[in-house]
Amino acid sequence: MSSAETASPSAATRVVNRWWQLVAGVVAMMAIANLQYAWTLFTTPLQSALHVSLAAVQVAFTLFVLFETWLEPVEGYLADRLGMRIVVMAGGLLAGVSWVGSGLAHSLWALYFWYSLGGIGAGAVYGAAMGNALKWFPDHRGLAAGATAGGYGIGTAFTVAPIAAMIESSGYQQAFIVWGIVQGLVTMAAGYFIVQPPKGWMPPGWAAREATHALRVTTSKLDLTPGQVIRQGSFWVLYLMMTLMAFSGLVVTAQLEPIAKFYHVDKVVVAFGMTALVLAVQLDRILNGITRPFWGWISDHIGRENTMFIAFSIQALTILALLQLIHHPVWFIVLSGLAFFSWGEIFSLFPAAVGDLYGRTWATANYGIMYTAKGVASILAGPVAALAAVQSGSWVGVFWAMVLASALDAILALVWLKPLARRTAERARQMAESVAPAAGHAVSE
Repeated sequence: MSSAETASPSAATRVVNRWWQLVAGVVAMMAIANLQYAWTLFTTPLQSALHVSLAAVQVAFTLFVLFETWLEPVEGYLADRLGMRIVVMAGGLLAGVSWVGSGLAHSLWALYFWYSLGGIGAGAVYGAAMGNALKWFPDHRGLAAGATAGGYGIGTAFTVAPIAAMIESSGYQQAFIVWGIVQGLVTMAAGYFIVQPPKGWMPPGWAAREATHALRVTTSKLDLTPGQVIRQGSFWVLYLMMTLMAFSGLVVTAQLEPIAKFYHVDKVVVAFGMTALVLAVQLDRILNGITRPFWGWISDHIGRENTMFIAFSIQALTILALLQLIHHPVWFIVLSGLAFFSWGEIFSLFPAAVGDLYGRTWATANYGIMYTAKGVASILAGPVAALAAVQSGSWVGVFWAMVLASALDAILALVWLKPLARRTAERARQMAESVAPAAGHAVSE
């Protein structure tokens, strides 16, 4: 982080160090990660305490994802209009209260309410932190988006073991309450330091580097509003692709504990006194965090679509291997980790692509709309997948659906999205050239 990057001659107001902005966003994302990625540890205790089925418990996870994703366009709009700080701090408060309330819930409906509230809070934090990264880093959009999303993916790696131990020793209710207070306070503290760049700010030297960057990454010169974005064909291709890959990944995220239990590897002690399930969850969270900046950085150099093809192909092959080797505890750990490594990158590649193609002024709101694809996928990956497994008596059919979704996505990235993104960028370039003399304010700086 050079000192040159802390100031811009064009900035009308003081510009903070953008790398510290990235750090604050990552910390906030890490603090809310438990709501999604530690959820699987609570499913069996909740089943026992509330005397309900797995499918009924997993509705809470689906509601969390639905509220997290489907309200994000609104939260993104508020962040773009009111600023990132207030949205992140409010989201942190809701996320903390959500887990405290879940620990005090004595009915399924109360659990649904509190976990839905957590979805609203997590969505606010996620959208604002991601939007801030896209705005501060037009020159490293894949890396910045990946690092921010990586905080969400890796955050649980540091907490899953103590949470699992607390559930075992003191019950899931205390784990919800104690960790709810901790993660709420940390998120609000991180949010206090978050500010978006001044209007018109660009990184030093960006004008000279922009043309070179455009050779690697398909980039538009227009800033499209949410209303304009949803009229773009390329947007809906991206939406379909994100839904397919999110389905594949969310099955592993939400159903890992039931799957491990079904194949009798959940209680097998593998190393350091830890079971295959606990080791798998820890490895998964680490790789889920690493994958996002890694593939985001790769995409900054070889393009978003080429990176999608590689990563999605790996996911399809990984699930195929998991079908054959899941009964072995070590392979269960390794392959579930690789599954996370090859699906988590959607949270860096898709926001970066939205910023590339549709501009950064409305980047938070635009990606908020795209992020609802995760909510659609959560319905398929949560209760639908659980019901399919119960009805068929096996997870094999669900695994094959994951293989097909990943393989289809890999093909779509090259044969459909890549040429369509180029046409979108070219059309935007022509529009920018035609409107610039008369309406320069509509064109990206």
